[in-house]
Amino acid sequence: MKVSFHGAARSVTGSRHMVDSGKTRVLLDCGMFQGRRDETRERNRHLGFDPKSIDAVCLSHAHIDHSGALPVLAKEGFRGGVHMTHATADLTEILLADSARIQENDCRYVNKLERRRGRQCVSPIYSIDDTQKIVKQFRGTGYEQSVSLSTNLTARFHDAGHILGSSAIWLRHRHRGNSVSLLFSGDLGRANMPILRDPHPPPPCDVLIIESTYGDRLHDEDQDRRKDMAKKLVTHAIQHKSKIIVPAFSVGRTQDIIMRIKELVNNGEVDPIPIFIDSPLALRATKVFRQHPECYDEETYRTFTSTGDVFATKYINFVSSAKESKLLNRRRGPCVIISASGMCEGGRVVHHLKHAIEDEANVIVIVGFQAEHTLGRKLVEEWDTVPIFGVPTKRRAQVVRLNGFSAHADRNDLLAYVRSITPHPQKVFVVHGEERQSLAFAMTLRDEFPGMEVEVPKPDTTYEI
Repeated sequence: MKVSFHGAARSVTGSRHMVDSGKTRVLLDCGMFQGRRDETRERNRHLGFDPKSIDAVCLSHAHIDHSGALPVLAKEGFRGGVHMTHATADLTEILLADSARIQENDCRYVNKLERRRGRQCVSPIYSIDDTQKIVKQFRGTGYEQSVSLSTNLTARFHDAGHILGSSAIWLRHRHRGNSVSLLFSGDLGRANMPILRDPHPPPPCDVLIIESTYGDRLHDEDQDRRKDMAKKLVTHAIQHKSKIIVPAFSVGRTQDIIMRIKELVNNGEVDPIPIFIDSPLALRATKVFRQHPECYDEETYRTFTSTGDVFATKYINFVSSAKESKLLNRRRGPCVIISASGMCEGGRVVHHLKHAIEDEANVIVIVGFQAEHTLGRKLVEEWDTVPIFGVPTKRRAQVVRLNGFSAHADRNDLLAYVRSITPHPQKVFVVHGEERQSLAFAMTLRDEFPGMEVEVPKPDTTYEI
């Protein structure tokens, strides 16, 4: 059996890992690369392998950096099944359609600017038609249920606790009376987070492919500090009649933030101010959340069954139309605008940043990991001037980072996950982290497990198992 790494190797985005059993080729995730514009287009149009050669895909979860290049497979001739949990199938369908629309809209907007500069126009990586083709190949399954990918290869999905429907994917390859098991962590969540269950204990495996997004650091914000920061932000917005802009993924982070804000208001710890969820996708995603209470933790499930809707409240407004979104940029008075994308690489949040970033009274709140070369990363690094739609723009707004809202496991969570695999895997591949984070976590594993073979693969490398 061979394992090849075609994305999220010494980087965070574009998760694509191929398992070749000799007779069957299975792709673990097919994510969209995010970063510099020209490099992004190239790496998302050319995946690093022939899509026609793939027999099946197993998808860990719906986030675009894991699912966003699936339509390219269909466009280039892949005809196999795409296996995932039922909740992931529902979320991925709406995310891919939204991704296609964002590409079309952003290309239309950017091309207006490019024509004025006498530059060549850009085109979307894929269309709505391409997303509809791949959705027809989705195969939903339940947690812990075995899925036969071929006569000698079986898959099973285990709750990863990252977003709704997220999974660690376990594969078993049988050959001549022997078997090899491989576990792909996908993105691992954290214990005691809102809405979702904690990550499921991992099954035994011979080979582990594990993420390392926060492989060299801890989430040092406790619950009290997050509450204090939320109070300060709301107070600041009220005093200055300003805006709080929160770039957040429409799936997972947005619903978490809604739940936390409701808790603070209900406890009388902050005064309610208008909160706008400016994303048609967030509204559709929240409807999917309502449809899958089987993924909730016990507390959220009790709330759901007693109130009927864990996400509804009078001061939180979902914005659907582009006209309503544009009106938010003219709005005066304190408010919170939560809008996608989480790394500020497309979607309506970029327009909100364009209109809010030059006002020093406004606050930009970063609640998730920001990949290298993204606009979100430049904001975290507090660049004085940032490119918005290719135009250098002065940043005067404050930038606040809240790691406590991250849905990713930190170093100790990742280490505990590996410790709980009994017996310990013989070989571990560390992926889905920037090079520094991946190398640091690999060193942590080598120090704790001296006999374990730990690799940090480079892009487009192949290993024999």
